[in-house]
Amino acid sequence: MDALRKQASKLREQVAKQQQAVIKQFSGTGYESSDVMVIDEVEMQRHQQLEKLYRSTRAGKDFQKDIVRAGEAFTAIGYKQIETGMKLSEDCCRYGAENINDNILARAASIYGDSVKHIAKEQEELNKLLSSQILDPLRAMVTGAPLEDARHLAQRYSRMRQEAETQATEVSRRQARVREAPTPENIARLHVAEAKMHELKANMAVLGKEASAALAAVEAQQQRLSFQRLVAMVEGERNYHQRIATILGEVEAEMVSEKQRKESAPPAIPSESHSEKMMYFLAEAMHAFSAGSEKELSLNVGDYVVVRKVSNTGWAEGECKGKAGWFPSGYVEKREMLPTSNVAGEVY
Repeated sequence: MDALRKQASKLREQVAKQQQAVIKQFSGTGYESSDVMVIDEVEMQRHQQLEKLYRSTRAGKDFQKDIVRAGEAFTAIGYKQIETGMKLSEDCCRYGAENINDNILARAASIYGDSVKHIAKEQEELNKLLSSQILDPLRAMVTGAPLEDARHLAQRYSRMRQEAETQATEVSRRQARVREAPTPENIARLHVAEAKMHELKANMAVLGKEASAALAAVEAQQQRLSFQRLVAMVEGERNYHQRIATILGEVEAEMVSEKQRKESAPPAIPSESHSEKMMYFLAEAMHAFSAGSEKELSLNVGDYVVVRKVSNTGWAEGECKGKAGWFPSGYVEKREMLPTSNVAGEVY
């Protein structure tokens, strides 16, 4: 009967060792989850707390890595946009320079080409911000020593807990041996097993507190840093888009203003042969007009003007008081036709 009991006890020990080997083989290097109460309720609560903190810090690390990957993709896209934008800027400026006297499109191309350079500069500033204020701090946190040290403490506690589980089984087995055969040898072996178990309990208490404190500190730092970097990313992108909107708004306003100026400006005076006879007429200014450029002619109400040309754009060109220029044709009324030879006398 005793032989059967010894054989059964050996089989139980072999099965327990095999189970531990399988657990170690497939559990990896993370913190091991277990609902076995090795010591007491306090130890069980500490184990559950460590398990929760371990999962939380791992999720926090993964989230920081996600932000880093996204930031790296944003900067890569940004540099590609800079490259494309600078090429477009060169093309626009070249077209504007080559066709400067052609039409309003050339001027618009030059305006837009200059603005694209400013946009590219803003994109470069955003890339620098992403790198220095978001990516670098998060990378340092992901690969930093505090996180790894805290997780190693938790893993050490997990291994010690597994050792304690095995030792608890050993103590139970020795106690059964003593009950079966209370010999001095069996009692001595039980005392050794209990002493080792007591030492494991003390070490687990110290290591568990240390691991919990380290993981809690890392968790708080992870959440604080991740939140701060997210806020910095939002602020950086918001400021970037606001500056881009301002640049594009100014460009649009300048383009529209240039178009209106071109359409409303007095036409250029064509070169004419001096031998060609022109029929001028005399007109009286009915409204005052203040010249806005050197090409325009200021008028006061009652001034007489020798009108030499009328454009279909609503402008007229003439001479008054020794000065010549363009003015709105609707501001004067025709008074008398004069031949070219008499113009000088009428004007002066």
